[in-house]
Amino acid sequence: MARWDRDTGPSIPDWFFEAVETGYSTHTVEVDECDVVYQKWEGDGASDKPGLLLIHGMFAHSHWWDFIAPAFLDDYRVAAMNLTGMGDSDYRYEYDSTTFAQEIVAVCDDAGFGNDVMVVAHSFGGAMAVKAANLFPDRFGGLILVDSGIRNPDDPPPEHLTMMMGGQAKVYPDKQTALGRFRLQPPQPCDNRYVMEYIARHSVMPVEGGGWSWKYDEDLSGTLKGGEREPEEYQGLRLPFGLIYGADSELFSRSTLDYMRTLVPQDFPAVAIEDAQHHVFLDQPQAFIEALKGMLSDLKS
Repeated sequence: MARWDRDTGPSIPDWFFEAVETGYSTHTVEVDECDVVYQKWEGDGASDKPGLLLIHGMFAHSHWWDFIAPAFLDDYRVAAMNLTGMGDSDYRYEYDSTTFAQEIVAVCDDAGFGNDVMVVAHSFGGAMAVKAANLFPDRFGGLILVDSGIRNPDDPPPEHLTMMMGGQAKVYPDKQTALGRFRLQPPQPCDNRYVMEYIARHSVMPVEGGGWSWKYDEDLSGTLKGGEREPEEYQGLRLPFGLIYGADSELFSRSTLDYMRTLVPQDFPAVAIEDAQHHVFLDQPQAFIEALKGMLSDLKS
């Protein structure tokens, strides 16, 4: 990471710089004729450690986890993937949940992760991880969803749900203009400006013919098949399972949690992160790390 404002003020903590400057390797695995790109962090004695796979949300990418992943290197080999149509992975003519599930398995295989791999997935990535756990029930050691679940059918849909699923990859005249337009969906503030700036810098790319745009396929949501969250998929979860969500999230409510407890065929831990909205680990990164460490430990015991 360029030290873009190391000296401009005390608001950027040292732990953040140490995390994003931790070295990682970049890898590619082919799934259904498209390259899936992922990052991998490995600490000392990595070959003896289990795997931990991190999956981003809709229109996001693997670099959303750069300041989270290094905190787990004492106990895990860690990978963060880019689902196709997002980040640095290839774009498809059309997308479906089965292929996303195959991508998740392919990254685990290519990274050398065994069947004890723990999967941590945010938002839309969580929905795809649930599908993967149903299609490949013996491939994963556990699943932790981050502000991701299935809404109680009696509850009204969130106000900004349609906006979230209808992204448009606008073209901006230059990089700085694009960076200045970076926003979270659903719309929410984030007090950690340094986190927002870091993610924004990894979210734009130059486009053919001039200008800059976002690193996602604008046709993704319009061509996606099987993206619906079905009750039967949550009823089919048999692996160790947990939830972390933002106490102030627009997309995950107490009603959602209560409904999920009627579906998932086991008792499971659920932790609400205070003063956090949908983008939990952007709002409260250190609280999220501590909660995730505790939950991983609980699910493995």
